[in-house]
Amino acid sequence: MSFSDHYETDAPGVIARERGESGNMHVADNCRPDVDFEFEALKKVSRSFALTIPELPVDLGRVVTNAYLICRIIDTIEDDEALPLDVKARFFKEFVQVLNAEAPAAPFAANLTERLSDGVPEAERDLVKNTPVIIGGTFSLTPPQRQAIRKCGAVMARGMLEFQRLKKPGGLEDLEAMNRYCYFVAGVVGEMLTELFCDHAPAIAGRRRELLARAASFGQGLQMTNIIKDLWEDQRQGTCWLPRSVFAGAGCDLDRLTPGNGGEAFARGIAEMIGITRGHLQNALSYTLLIPPEEAGIRRFCLWAIGMAVFTLRNINRKKGFRSGVEVKISRRTLRSIIMVCNMTQRSDFLLAGLFAWITHDLPAARTHAAGPRGAPPLP
Repeated sequence: MSFSDHYETDAPGVIARERGESGNMHVADNCRPDVDFEFEALKKVSRSFALTIPELPVDLGRVVTNAYLICRIIDTIEDDEALPLDVKARFFKEFVQVLNAEAPAAPFAANLTERLSDGVPEAERDLVKNTPVIIGGTFSLTPPQRQAIRKCGAVMARGMLEFQRLKKPGGLEDLEAMNRYCYFVAGVVGEMLTELFCDHAPAIAGRRRELLARAASFGQGLQMTNIIKDLWEDQRQGTCWLPRSVFAGAGCDLDRLTPGNGGEAFARGIAEMIGITRGHLQNALSYTLLIPPEEAGIRRFCLWAIGMAVFTLRNINRKKGFRSGVEVKISRRTLRSIIMVCNMTQRSDFLLAGLFAWITHDLPAARTHAAGPRGAPPLP
């Protein structure tokens, strides 16, 4: 699942109290019907992005909302376990054609809606049904914006299909395979967002190369947090995205793993995963500090996500034998604190770097080489 969520579904009230003068996207002057529908759909299918996207400048927030919903339609195809692989392959291909204006959206939406299983949440079913509205929103964007979204959608669909064929209950083969999976479902999203940020502001575009060097790692840090947190929920669906080689090196066989019975070997494997994720989140902070402080909304968008991921990792580190993601999710009180501290320190690179170091100092450091999805070593 791309576009990771890290906190509770009742958190919008927390955000509303903390947001203050920011978060004006939902009251934008541009009240085109597709914009209104898209933001309402966002609130129904997302938790974290429905809270962080409104921190972005209004026009940028509208584009990122549309991009999120495009990716969420692709997610819905991936996540429906009742869809046969050949049917998923067909719908992935058809949606990319729709996104590229090579096929009409209405037949795709009708056919996929009809094939979705009863296990698909109603909000996601409604989103798929309204694919023509979302695609209409995409086509109304500027050519650079459309190109960034189309590229992301095509890469994501191709990658998700690849890993639908590779996934096993006992995990992915090794760290390289997990890196590749994370790139397809989250790293490519980080690259897309970078292109949209650069298109939004010339000051950001001047740092495009440095940002793109860290963008996939940013996405992987958030995705790995979710993979660890949701491992037992994924296991119940017959899926595991953890790398077998890392856990085998710690003495843990993922094929035999059950909640609460992993022992010290499982704890060692989880500690290694936390360390690797910590390195990616360090890159995410470096990415955020490249955003000019004047772009406060974009910084908040990034910082809140990093903060939520870090505190989720802290919860997992304290309770490595957790049996459910519910046990390690962050509380509303923690979420309020993250928002308050991020908003107070968002303009100071020195304070943000020091704060990250302090909050993560007791997390494990990775022993396994945490290469990025294209083989690049972690950035300093």
